[in-house]
Amino acid sequence: MQMDNCPAFLESELESGAHQKKDRASLFYVIPIPLEQTVSYGAGTAQGPAAILEASQQLERWDGFSEPLAAGIETTPFIDCSGDIATIFTRIEETVQAVVKREGIPVVLGGEHTVSLAPIRALAQECSGPVGIIQLDAHADLRDSFEGSPYSHACVMRRAMEECSCRLFQFGVRALCREEVDYRVKHGVDHLDGRAIPAAKLADFVLPADFPENIYLTLDVDGLDPSVIGATGTPVPGGPNWYQTLTFLERALVGRKILGFDLVELAPREGDHGSDFAAAQLVYSVMGIITRNL
Repeated sequence: MQMDNCPAFLESELESGAHQKKDRASLFYVIPIPLEQTVSYGAGTAQGPAAILEASQQLERWDGFSEPLAAGIETTPFIDCSGDIATIFTRIEETVQAVVKREGIPVVLGGEHTVSLAPIRALAQECSGPVGIIQLDAHADLRDSFEGSPYSHACVMRRAMEECSCRLFQFGVRALCREEVDYRVKHGVDHLDGRAIPAAKLADFVLPADFPENIYLTLDVDGLDPSVIGATGTPVPGGPNWYQTLTFLERALVGRKILGFDLVELAPREGDHGSDFAAAQLVYSVMGIITRNL
């Protein structure tokens, strides 16, 4: 689907949204960012945002517990991803800052995982206290540089920790190099890796007691097992299933202030609309978790 013809997120329900509040600004602002510059295996992440917006037209207003749409959801124009990465980051940061001024929650749709650094930068600057990042991912993304770029998708969490002094908790990681293992140990990166998830009592999960209250959530779709979302450039077996992921997120976000979140690395493939729909559903499910915690 062409970007200029994309519907807004859940636009199919907006016209009939009798329960959507019209007396105040929306809570969620969906920001599509079709960035694809450093993918290292399968390609196609530039098409991810459009596919998610299209798939969202098939979502139900009721998410199983509530109607997140009632809090208000708007979709911004696509971010222009031409030019160098610094220029692209500036465009993203300005858009996120505009959302913050409206007291909204930015919801970034990638695009490759590199896009996450820009909203994290913007939100960390606006936030008066420390920021914690919760990362769903098959990969640690803690390399200092990858294929010649310090702003590769494989480096994004390291850049966020170093540039924004963020604390990090990783969920579902099951593919990382020795450099990343050492970095985790040196910098105290908390994690619940893929191998440990089946034995974990996720219904009782709590973040470390000293983890920041202010949270940015980043959802790389390859964090889920490929049986749930297979349309991604670097699928890795052994990830959490759908309900394990939602249970973890429900528990991890309890009592926290969510500054923003993203969903990245969907690489749509012909004939697999299930992956697109699952990605859109995950976005809407997180909106539901957030609204129920307000």
